[in-house]
Amino acid sequence: MEASPDALSRDSPAVRAVKDISFGSIAGMVSKVFEHPFDLTKVRLQAQVLDSSARFSGPLDCLTKTWKYEGIRGLYRGLPAPIVGAMAENASLFLVYGELQSVIRKFTGRPLSVEPSLSQLALAAAGAGMVTSFLLTPIELVKCKMQVQMLVASPTASLPGPISVLTSVIRDTGLRGMWLGHTGTLLRETGGTAAWFSTKEFVARLLLARRQNEEGVTRSRQLKAWESAVSGACAGAMFNFTMFPADTVKSAMQTEEELRPKGKVGEMIPKSTFLGTAKAMYKAQGIKGLYAGCGITVARSIPSSAIIFLIYDGLSRHFA
Repeated sequence: MEASPDALSRDSPAVRAVKDISFGSIAGMVSKVFEHPFDLTKVRLQAQVLDSSARFSGPLDCLTKTWKYEGIRGLYRGLPAPIVGAMAENASLFLVYGELQSVIRKFTGRPLSVEPSLSQLALAAAGAGMVTSFLLTPIELVKCKMQVQMLVASPTASLPGPISVLTSVIRDTGLRGMWLGHTGTLLRETGGTAAWFSTKEFVARLLLARRQNEEGVTRSRQLKAWESAVSGACAGAMFNFTMFPADTVKSAMQTEEELRPKGKVGEMIPKSTFLGTAKAMYKAQGIKGLYAGCGITVARSIPSSAIIFLIYDGLSRHFA
């Protein structure tokens, strides 16, 4: 989704920022409610890679057992943190992505009437992902810890909420501990966001060119609703598949304290570093382990990303 030249020329930077933050937040919140049970499944499958025995045989088994033993509350365990995260993630991504496009235009001298190249859009997207990763890591740390709590707690145990989990992390590891697994988030968001926005724009341009040829009209920059959804769906699949192993390692690191506490006999205990954990996971299950939960993640990201761009592009058109 390249920034609209009309919007760039008409809106002030402050107005563009408010729109990007508002529209991105709304789109992220709606999509996260839809996808959370599938995200929970992904995290639980990733978290068990280094366990001596697997709790779940696959995504359907995980969903079924979670529903059976934990009910609807289990499927939405830890939802507040990812809703906040999705709002912050999408608001930051769209805001920084748009601003970096403006910076690249000024640096290259490209006028508003000329579309930026896909490589320029990918560069702006990578920068947006890098910035956003610093916001996401603490939120995802809390989310991942909450999503595996029921796997080790007794049925009658009172589980801590997101604030309690966050304060516990700070108390035990200090503020620096909030960014445990940040290397994985950084890699995923930088590479994944570059793939996300550039894929969305590539498919959108193909659809716009197709419409131009069929209808014989001057090329329009405005996507129809179904075009936003289709291009967004393709982008979602590309985002998650591109850097999925980095996300798997991150999830394993962030759930190590709950599932593989230090001192447990007979367990493979990885060092709490990105490379150390990645090596241990590869040794345990090979490439398959690094892609644990990838299928269901890509499957849920297709409608989820379609929802994000359908809402964001729709709001952008309505409030243009």
